[in-house]
Amino acid sequence: MRVIVASHNPVKLLAVRRGFERMFPQADLMLDSVSVPSGVSHQPMDSAETRQGALNRARGAALARPDADFWVGIEGGVEAENGALGAFAWVAVLSSERAGFSRTGTFYLPPAIAELVRAGKELGEADDIVFGRSNSKQEEGAVGILSGGVVDRAGLYEHAVVLALLPFKNPGIYPSNDA
Repeated sequence: MRVIVASHNPVKLLAVRRGFERMFPQADLMLDSVSVPSGVSHQPMDSAETRQGALNRARGAALARPDADFWVGIEGGVEAENGALGAFAWVAVLSSERAGFSRTGTFYLPPAIAELVRAGKELGEADDIVFGRSNSKQEEGAVGILSGGVVDRAGLYEHAVVLALLPFKNPGIYPSNDA
């Protein structure tokens, strides 16, 4: 089973590997990555834009590496709700026959981070500023820092990868489509 992830970020690669291994434990998994643009804002500011970024990345991976069985895009985003800023990610999984989508759980950002994101910083950059870190988005991410490692970024994404694979695990009851 050849899977192309539309990112070189080790956190995203780990989440995809774990999700596919959990859903298809008997498969001989070959994972590779490619860098493709999201086609959306550097920091998506709502769920629809974030979902579109994940889909655009999966489609870009399919164009760049058409010889695979699956292409996966993961896009992190934020959305304002009742004055707070929630953070989450969308996962898009494509094959030649169908598409699967899922969104991670949402967690709310502390005001200092939310203020920086609203001012135009990407979430990972805002985390690094507030917590005095470097490149946290390629490690535990905001969720890992805020939860003290109880939930890390890879774990948050892994659950959504598993859920996005439901149509592929159950092809007889999910329609084929061409996302």
